[in-house]
Amino acid sequence: MNRAIKGTKNAIEGTKTVLRADAAPGIVLMFAAVAALIASNSPFFAAYYDFIYAPVVVKIDALEIAKPALLWINDGLMAIFFFHVGLEIKREMLAGELSSFDKAALPALAALGGMAGPALIYVAINWGGDPAALDGWAIPAATDIAFALGVLALVGTRAPVALKTLLLALAIIDDLGAIVIIAFFYTAGLSTPALLLTGLALILAFGLNRLGVKNLAPYVIIGVFMWVCVLKSGVHATLAGVLIALCVPLTADDGSSPLKRAEHGLAPWVSYLVLPLFAFGNAGVALGGLSLGAVAAPVPLGIALGLILGKQIGVMGAAYAAVRFGLASLPQGVNWRQLYGLSCLAGIGFTMSLFIGSLAFSDADTMDEVKVGVLIGSLVSGLLGYALLRVFCPRPERRTAPAA
Repeated sequence: MNRAIKGTKNAIEGTKTVLRADAAPGIVLMFAAVAALIASNSPFFAAYYDFIYAPVVVKIDALEIAKPALLWINDGLMAIFFFHVGLEIKREMLAGELSSFDKAALPALAALGGMAGPALIYVAINWGGDPAALDGWAIPAATDIAFALGVLALVGTRAPVALKTLLLALAIIDDLGAIVIIAFFYTAGLSTPALLLTGLALILAFGLNRLGVKNLAPYVIIGVFMWVCVLKSGVHATLAGVLIALCVPLTADDGSSPLKRAEHGLAPWVSYLVLPLFAFGNAGVALGGLSLGAVAAPVPLGIALGLILGKQIGVMGAAYAAVRFGLASLPQGVNWRQLYGLSCLAGIGFTMSLFIGSLAFSDADTMDEVKVGVLIGSLVSGLLGYALLRVFCPRPERRTAPAA
């Protein structure tokens, strides 16, 4: 009996350790994606699609928002994700790895190369074909920070801490690039009154910041109002999350950090609810009729090769040029082979790639192609990056030779 109780306690502690690990969010995300693939290719596929397309209506007096569940996830819950991303970006730029040129140069230039390389490969493959396909040029430019960090965490203590820091900084800048891309390239049919109301809400939130308001509730209330305005404006609603995040103060007069409090409080909800729901709602694709010809179509091929090859070429090429011309230097304890493994992990696009794909294309057939390309590209990139880092990162006891 005592042995059974002890075994149960050990199992619980083991589970807690896993859930605290950096790998946990990526693992949960992977299970959600696999669940979506199983559901969409099983006898329960009708129930799966009924769930994600179920109509959901929110009505407050004259305001009515009616959307299928999938769009509530993509437009609503993902605004929370982008709010969290905005908090991370602000913290890193003011007091973290992006707070100085010396710290930010390498990840910034590598991230820019890592966005340009995949986009160029996608455009090259789709050039001369269906003009509408070119709308997906930004899909392989993204990096999924949760998945990438999760795979790196599976490498264990072999991976230098500086490598994780570099990947985190690169992915954050990549997210910032994705935000800019969404704002400028995936916006149409702008509503001037809604944009003006968004601007007024932003000014009010910034005023609260300047007044030193540390209570998060006013920022949340303004953020919800701003989300509705942005939703009605023609700009993608998730950008409201980023805008309000930039107004949350990093430090208050009493020395506390409202930004860090919000970031840490949201982290488990984003990792274990928002992103898994997004993965479950967006990763489902029927594989029954899938053929080699379908995989080799321009859209999925451009996405897959963009993630697999474009990220490697872009990240490594930009990093090498930055170091070669004295604009940056490799972090201490990180070598070029390890950076190459990291460049492969940057090819895990998944969440952000699927999200940008949903903005670029509205028809179901093209979205299925997007999902196939993203899944193949992310899977190959993740496996390749993991294998290379297992080889290129020695065990801790082997990093330094014993003294003679």
